[in-house]
Amino acid sequence: MEVTEKAKNYLDKMFPGEQSSFLETDPEFTQRFGNFAFDEVVNQDDLDDKTRFMAILATLLGCQGTDAFRVMLPAALNFGVTPVEVKEIVYQAVAYLGMGRVFPFLEITNEVLTERGVTLPLPGQETTTMENRREAGTQAQVDIFGENMRDFWKSGPQESRHINYWLADNCFGDYYTRTGLDYKQREMITFCFLAAQGGCEPQLTSHAAANMKIGNDKAFLIKVISQCLPYIGYPRSLNALRCVNEAAKLQEEK
Repeated sequence: MEVTEKAKNYLDKMFPGEQSSFLETDPEFTQRFGNFAFDEVVNQDDLDDKTRFMAILATLLGCQGTDAFRVMLPAALNFGVTPVEVKEIVYQAVAYLGMGRVFPFLEITNEVLTERGVTLPLPGQETTTMENRREAGTQAQVDIFGENMRDFWKSGPQESRHINYWLADNCFGDYYTRTGLDYKQREMITFCFLAAQGGCEPQLTSHAAANMKIGNDKAFLIKVISQCLPYIGYPRSLNALRCVNEAAKLQEEK
């Protein structure tokens, strides 16, 4: 079995002039995976390459694929994902995955960007201060989820209310208010973080609904799941699809 011409051409765009060592050690597997991931999958729909690779990077963060992230990051840059966009994806992951899981990806990102001649630090993207981040974060929640989020930051039992406050000032006020990515891109990568890590189906359904509310419709989310399937496998992809269908059904019932 040979790697198809379409897969070869796509791989050449991803990694110009390079060839995987796995073709020597694991030829049958490499050919099958290459034909699936870089021909069958990428030609399944019309998702543009830049969006595809933003989703893949977020997915690899979510599933803790550090080695694959190191390999795919240069390909993402080759397809037009900017250094600022890469950094914003990594930064936002902290809110959904925790620094314990994101730390190695930040190191890898800095190493790859430095190797490519990118000067660090990149231009700042923050738009809030410590004084207004809660208000700005609340507004971001309202913009994405709806007016019902206006007072969410002060809701819940007294002993755990601070976590809802942190969702407003930290998760949304520190990350979603940054430039570099817009709301639609930020909600897409959040969807990928949650789908890839698994065990977050309630939050995944909620963010699937948020995606749809701001313009990332059901068809778009199915495209994202499809493009990320080779990196997270079928169980988590099918779980994500179920969450998208549940969110779409809830929207139809409103």
